[in-house]
Amino acid sequence: MLQLRGHEYDLTESCQLHLTVAKDDPHQLSELLSQSRYKEVINSPSGWGVPETPLRCAASHGFLNCLKILLDNGAEVDRLDVKAQTPLFTAVSAGHLECVKALLQAGANPCGSMYNNCSPILTAAQNGNDNILTELLKYRAEANVKSKRPGCALGIKTSTGPLYISAIYDHLHCFKTLLLHGADPDYNCTDQKLLQRIKRPRPVLEICLKHGLRVDFVKLLIEFGANVHLVDEDVIKSVLNNEAAELLMQEKGRPRALMSECRLTIRNHLMRIRKTHLIGQLEIPQALINYLQYEP
Repeated sequence: MLQLRGHEYDLTESCQLHLTVAKDDPHQLSELLSQSRYKEVINSPSGWGVPETPLRCAASHGFLNCLKILLDNGAEVDRLDVKAQTPLFTAVSAGHLECVKALLQAGANPCGSMYNNCSPILTAAQNGNDNILTELLKYRAEANVKSKRPGCALGIKTSTGPLYISAIYDHLHCFKTLLLHGADPDYNCTDQKLLQRIKRPRPVLEICLKHGLRVDFVKLLIEFGANVHLVDEDVIKSVLNNEAAELLMQEKGRPRALMSECRLTIRNHLMRIRKTHLIGQLEIPQALINYLQYEP
């Protein structure tokens, strides 16, 4: 009988793993991975069309049990596919929250791959998936624009940041979630060197006005400390009949309220020391805790 050897032998095993995951059969998957010859090819791509690893297959289809079995048996959590996308990226794209949680718990990079211009957080912001966005931010996904590779700012625009994306796609809840987790309300970027390399950085407020977004977006930006004086006067004049533009003109003519300034100062300090999650434990009246957390 003809027996496969070497590469062909490995290909047979990886195909079997892939088919088992594609059928969402965790019991058979466990049986296969109890054998060393299958474990050896756990990270090998396979399948029709564009080959993918078993973990990517499980992540993209939301097969949670298979995904956990693969991770428990040594599947590489951040293995890249041909598009330089990680399994986490595919799970986020497909909206599989539980798979996202499992991958992050297994150590997946919440920022995705440095070789891909997109990222899990941008995808979640575009899709308006607030639960997934919150999970990514909990694992310290970057809420602000940054160069993925040190010293490389070529082609970067602040207007491609998650805060801009959530605004343009009209996802107000995601917009607020990003602000609560430290997204810069001015340029969605805190890297001054990066901002200096950008010819004409446009503030988020200006983008909101130009795209005719709901006034709620502008209100949130102002509440989170956006500098209203960054917006070009010509932009405001071009949309003067807009409710958001009128609000902006009013804010330009008056100082920020003391309570609002205090809230910003406290939150900025807690953000720097990464302690914003402890606001609810402060020994102050509940009404003040709610105010610090931007809750009614």
